[in-house]
Amino acid sequence: MLMEHDGASYLLNLIDTPGIGVSEVLEAIIKRIPPPVALREAPLKALLFDSSGVISLFSIQDGVLKKGDKIVSCHTKKRYDVIEVGVMNPEETPIGNIYAGQVGYVACNMKQSSEGKSHIGDTFYQFGEAVEPLAGFKQSKAMVFAGVFPVDSNDFPKLEESIARLTLTDRSVSVQRESSAALGQGCRLGFLGTLHMDVFRQRLEDEYDANVIITSPSVPYEIVYRGTDKTKLISNPVDFPDPHDQKVIEVREPMVKATIIVPDEYLGDMMDLISNHRGTDIEHKYLDPGSSTAIRVMLTSTMPLSEIVTDFFDKLKQRSSGFASFDYEDASYMKSDLSKMMLQLNGKPIDALAMVVHKSNIAKTGRLWTKKLKEVIPRQLFEVAIQATIGSKVMARETISAIRKDVTAGLYGGHYERKLKHLERQRESKRKMKRVGNIELPQEAFYDILRTKQGE
Repeated sequence: MLMEHDGASYLLNLIDTPGIGVSEVLEAIIKRIPPPVALREAPLKALLFDSSGVISLFSIQDGVLKKGDKIVSCHTKKRYDVIEVGVMNPEETPIGNIYAGQVGYVACNMKQSSEGKSHIGDTFYQFGEAVEPLAGFKQSKAMVFAGVFPVDSNDFPKLEESIARLTLTDRSVSVQRESSAALGQGCRLGFLGTLHMDVFRQRLEDEYDANVIITSPSVPYEIVYRGTDKTKLISNPVDFPDPHDQKVIEVREPMVKATIIVPDEYLGDMMDLISNHRGTDIEHKYLDPGSSTAIRVMLTSTMPLSEIVTDFFDKLKQRSSGFASFDYEDASYMKSDLSKMMLQLNGKPIDALAMVVHKSNIAKTGRLWTKKLKEVIPRQLFEVAIQATIGSKVMARETISAIRKDVTAGLYGGHYERKLKHLERQRESKRKMKRVGNIELPQEAFYDILRTKQGE
């Protein structure tokens, strides 16, 4: 067995038999790997590196932590009373104190278990003895948001409890209640990325048998206001400002640096795919020059995060026959020409289908969504107008004709004005019905409409 530490290598004789030589390995680790540098006499400095419910795991860098102490978070400045301290042995075993250099668990009076999620990587100190926080702490930030609603509105309490239980083991998910006129009560969840969202949804369905509707994923936008240059972060498309809002100076959207590795025969398709999703600064280089086997190409590009949170990965795999690999990293925010698009049924907006669209995609997206709605909405006794609007301007429209009865079928003779009178009465009845009638988007429509943001 080869051990390495600080550039030095150690070779230990170890027999491949269970239980033989283990004590020698443990003794060598103790002798040859120095203990962490820590001062028990120094003020308390504790690193929170994991949290499950109200039980948190700490690595004590300096000082001593004991039951009854009052500790403070360097990040939030909140104060907590230590109720119990102990070590994992391997179960939770209470002890009197945990000292510098040790790792242990701490139970404190967090009023909500979700408080611990924003502290991972934070430094805690003794109340009244402030210390410099440990370097490297950065609070996790949700970058993909989606609304989660139960198919049956009566199941909302059960869904909310299931989400609360899941977030006990997944601290990076942000949760906020949301109400929709079309879907009822639900929760708006924030995730670190699209894969994180898919895994959470799958766990919700598999572990808690939840039957849910998930809205199209969206990203947070920065809105810069006039005068004070105040910046507001908006993650829900419903809250996005209207185009005629004079207080808004500019809108910024999150960008990412995307990297795609693919065989060179798919290079043209990949560059076309990136361009269609508003990718810029496209560069490529060959990874296997002179190789006798297939040559791979690495493409890099700057892309809006909103373009890759829906079906971009599926299109990538489809165009590359499954050979492409994809990765991205944050590239800050960039000014962009964006607008809020609302879908309306007979003039009534559907808030669950609100979306933020780039200027170059407004007409295409409006036509696509109005056509999809026309396919899934059942016909009524009156005409239904489906409109995609930007502010007060209609960008696309589809019309579902009314179910019409032949009211002149029983008129075999007489003057033609008799037929006109019956048809006029029918038209007047349908106009009245349109004024008072309500259109409800069926759940099947949401299953189909909310499958992707841009469609197929």
